[in-house]
Amino acid sequence: MTTSAPPVGVPATTTIAATATQAKKRLTSPWASLIAIVVAVLWTVPTFGLLVTSFRRPIDITRSGWWTGLTGPFTIDNYQRVLNTSQGGATFKDYFINSIVITIPAVVIPLTIASLAAYAFAWIDFRGRNFLFVCVFALQIVPIQVTMIPLLSLYVDAGLAGTFWTVWLSHSIFALPLAIFLLHNFMSEVPRELIEAARVDGANHVRVFFSVMLPLLRPALAAFGIFQFLWVWNDLLVALVFAGGSPQITPLTVGLANLSGTRGTAWYLLSAGAFIAITLPVIVFLSLQRYFVRGLLAGSVKG
Repeated sequence: MTTSAPPVGVPATTTIAATATQAKKRLTSPWASLIAIVVAVLWTVPTFGLLVTSFRRPIDITRSGWWTGLTGPFTIDNYQRVLNTSQGGATFKDYFINSIVITIPAVVIPLTIASLAAYAFAWIDFRGRNFLFVCVFALQIVPIQVTMIPLLSLYVDAGLAGTFWTVWLSHSIFALPLAIFLLHNFMSEVPRELIEAARVDGANHVRVFFSVMLPLLRPALAAFGIFQFLWVWNDLLVALVFAGGSPQITPLTVGLANLSGTRGTAWYLLSAGAFIAITLPVIVFLSLQRYFVRGLLAGSVKG
């Protein structure tokens, strides 16, 4: 799909403003609002049911649905059992801390590497740049499942097995292709005149990146950072393969999966454990949602 150039004599900023106004009208139409309300209800009702179930007694959970327990009786015993139950020498609180320790570096590492790589692909002219970018983009179609056994073998040979490095590096490797692709698309839409003005003032690529490009990248970095945070926090497969056998580095998702016991007799604790697990991601998303929206919309209107 091609975009037509603005008519002669019409400033590009006027065209961008008109396009943005049209997009705003479409998003604020009654039908769009109705669809947004329906989607919000469909997502909120199960979460509310999970919250109600987490405060019900086990016998009440087995006898009736959550909608019949809106008037009580309620109890916090489920939360107390979840927080105090020990699994392999570690409690649910230990798993929560492990998830924080895993998630923060697994977000910072790919963002740092991807922003530098995206700048190189967007603004540094070198031999084979387009071919390398296509190769990086093509890595997104490689299923992560086929890479786990080779990666695990490399970690064992390097003596990293049983450490947080296996999870940090794995999540970073899996996130880099998409991160580089998204940040490259954002950087490539920055006006060339802005970069050339900085170069005329004597700025090298390092100065341009940190003084010019990085401030403009905040919405895109925040958007992908939130996405990566939620992905790593909710991940179970990578955690099972690279950290599932060691309680010292086991994240929350693995502890939640094992919460019901080996025979599944304590399955009623899953609602309380799940609600504890989603607390931090909800806080992070609500705190940074404005940056998330800006990052999603960044570069959607091209001047």
